[in-house]
Amino acid sequence: MRADRLVSLVLLLRQHGRLSAAALARELEVSTRTVLRDIEALSAAGVPVYAERGRHGGFALLPGFQTELTGLNHDEALALLVAGSRRGAQAFGLGSALTSAMRKVVDALPESYRATAAGAAQRLLIDPETDLLSRRLVAEEVPDSVVAEVRRAVFAGHKLRIHYAATDQTPKWRTVDPIGLVTVRGHGYLLATRSGADRTYRLSRILAAEELAEPAQRPDRVDLDQAWQERSTRFRTGGDQVTVLVRVHPARRAELVGTALAVRAEETDPDGWLRLEVTFQDSRHAEWALWQLATNAEALAPQWLRTCMRDRAAAVAACYGASP
Repeated sequence: MRADRLVSLVLLLRQHGRLSAAALARELEVSTRTVLRDIEALSAAGVPVYAERGRHGGFALLPGFQTELTGLNHDEALALLVAGSRRGAQAFGLGSALTSAMRKVVDALPESYRATAAGAAQRLLIDPETDLLSRRLVAEEVPDSVVAEVRRAVFAGHKLRIHYAATDQTPKWRTVDPIGLVTVRGHGYLLATRSGADRTYRLSRILAAEELAEPAQRPDRVDLDQAWQERSTRFRTGGDQVTVLVRVHPARRAELVGTALAVRAEETDPDGWLRLEVTFQDSRHAEWALWQLATNAEALAPQWLRTCMRDRAAAVAACYGASP
């Protein structure tokens, strides 16, 4: 780990010219004391790093210093392969590896391209954390130790023990045969089989994981896209799903459809509003989705949902009807 950090420190100085100890600490996610120790280690190893004192001082390399320490390790190469989505790298515990790999890629560019590429990159922002309505995408937090263990078992083709907290259940240990990892909108999933049956596990609900030495029972090749589609279809057509008849304002149709599992029928009313038959995961999902649309949507059926919406609205009105 320290060797990788020392390489990253050298590459940061090559790319930025001069950085303070505090800036280096932020980039490397360590303390300033650790940075100072690393600087001493580099100097002792013959790397020509020097300090510039003063308000705008910091550490820098002697001009013209070159390094060949740009080889990618396994995790860095893997991070680049999933770099089409920065959130994908984060979900699989490869965020720091992606950062390190990109430093090495930039350092490997010809010097004439490096400044141009860096300037162009500042003009592009891909997949920001918030949209124009300031709605924040909440990424799941998965401990690096857990996702690293899961990742190793997936790649090695070994069985995996996971301490899993299913919804509304006491966490239990299970032994599974891992097939692959999928990330969807910042949420990570483990596709696996258990006793021959397909299983899908949310990474954020895996409390602990242990790679076993026993080989996993799984095919040598897998089409993850197809496997995910099949499991998604089973999820949408099973469980405690409810079908709701809804009237919705056309401007809010996309929002309603985006939260539903499926749209079974749709027609336009004479007043221009849309009448949709949509399926939700369960009753709580249906009530939540319609509540977000306020008066821009109305549940026509079933009656229990209309009653729930009325009672909730009455409770909110009573709350705000009294003086604070």
